[in-house]
Amino acid sequence: MKHLPSIDVTPFRHLYPFTSRYAKVNGQSMHYVDEGRGEPIVMVHGNPTWSFYFRKLIIGLCTGYRTIAPDHIGCGLSGRPGPSEYGFRLRNRVDDLEALLDHLGVDRDITLVLHDWGGIIGMALAVRHPGRIARLVMLNTAAFLKPRGKPLPLALKLIHSIPFLANPAVLGLNLFARGAAWTASAKGLRPDARRGLLAPYNSWRNRLATLRFVQDIPISQENPGYAILEQVDQGLHRFVSVPMLICWGERDFVFDRDYLAEWRRRFPLAEVQRFPEAGHYILEDEPDRTLHFLSAFLKRHPLAH
Repeated sequence: MKHLPSIDVTPFRHLYPFTSRYAKVNGQSMHYVDEGRGEPIVMVHGNPTWSFYFRKLIIGLCTGYRTIAPDHIGCGLSGRPGPSEYGFRLRNRVDDLEALLDHLGVDRDITLVLHDWGGIIGMALAVRHPGRIARLVMLNTAAFLKPRGKPLPLALKLIHSIPFLANPAVLGLNLFARGAAWTASAKGLRPDARRGLLAPYNSWRNRLATLRFVQDIPISQENPGYAILEQVDQGLHRFVSVPMLICWGERDFVFDRDYLAEWRRRFPLAEVQRFPEAGHYILEDEPDRTLHFLSAFLKRHPLAH
């Protein structure tokens, strides 16, 4: 398939023992994991992670559910189109997710598990098709306008606004993915987990999506994705009665307690599990406890058939 990256998964195959599947999505090759049978649980990653991030949830849930975890175009094992071949914008990401699920015939009883950028991507899809969504799980993410007065962290602001610094730092030195590997886990990553998270971003071309994600953060109305963010922000109320679980690493310096407070304000019925010793990569710091709470949540909210 066109533009597939050359990535050796052997060093971390013991952590990621899944069959790689590919679909042609909006002209691009999208890699995804599709394990198990039953009600679909769709896991949407952020930046700079990939489906590898959800590996322990997939292993723990696939015996009773159909677990689906795509890699965004330019991320993980998906294709690496150039900037003239793909938009790398929020709308592209939502369109891709919608097209993949349509391709897989997943159009009802969906449980969304969303992390980082996955929050706005997944909830934008949900706002398009609210009747398809049965349950929601939020993991250190956002899908609403930035809390009033909340600044963008300096590192993200520099990458977002100063291309002549961002290009060599992110594309050349891989500082964004490497920085996340060292700071997003409050407890520290195991070496094999770090290798797995970083493996897809092993060359200048393979890092383009990590840069474009940051540059596309909709912090102002001038950004192309801002209108989508506004639409989702205004549409979240449709899901107040949908069962929601929030698992939150409290040592996250980007999606911090202010973002958690905003989720709780908008979704007062949500079940909340706080992890004081976990960071942004909550599934690296607390995978077993998160899986425990998620499994219990799914059983407490069975779907009517």
